[in-house]
Amino acid sequence: MTWEQYCVAWARLHGGFDPSGASPLVRGWVLLAYRMGSWLGGKRVGPTAVTTAGLILCWCVPLAVLVGRPGLVLAGVLVLMSALADGLDGAVAVVTGRASRLGYVYDSVADRVGEAAWLLAFWLAGAPGWLVVAAGAASWLHEYARARATAAGMTEIGAVTVAERPTRVLVAIFGLLLSVVAGLVITVAAGLWLVLAVVGGVQLAVAIRRELAS
Repeated sequence: MTWEQYCVAWARLHGGFDPSGASPLVRGWVLLAYRMGSWLGGKRVGPTAVTTAGLILCWCVPLAVLVGRPGLVLAGVLVLMSALADGLDGAVAVVTGRASRLGYVYDSVADRVGEAAWLLAFWLAGAPGWLVVAAGAASWLHEYARARATAAGMTEIGAVTVAERPTRVLVAIFGLLLSVVAGLVITVAAGLWLVLAVVGGVQLAVAIRRELAS
């Protein structure tokens, strides 16, 4: 499958959003997933196996934090690896023609459960519990609202907000890595996660109202 064909198939599975015309960060992320997914598909690795591997990596993140300060570096690396696996499962599904509705649901649930593990790691690293819970609830609401709007007839993803999953990945990675230098950083990261989720929720709400009220 060529990159152009992959973009068409990827857009069909993501509300019509074409990654070839996205920002350099998003386009580069999808292109990397496409290339690695093509390689894994050639090795007969299935998308479900990749999703499961990514979920396991996510739950290794809080375990790494329990090790202490050196474990924070490992935790940041594990977040990166799990995020890469999350991008690869969809790529493998598209490239191998094994995309399914069941796999889509599993991947979505795995994303939310995996992010809960990252936030648990934030708490274990010293972020206030109430802030971690608020950040998780706000980002969950962001994704839930989009899912319900899509079920209600929204044909697009609504809006690419400031709180999309790649942003949450970056906040988790840098929050964990930089907390090695200063413990307060993990609290700042949790607060940033919350602020972005709230702003993103507002952006999404405006897009949903525009789409469904017309």
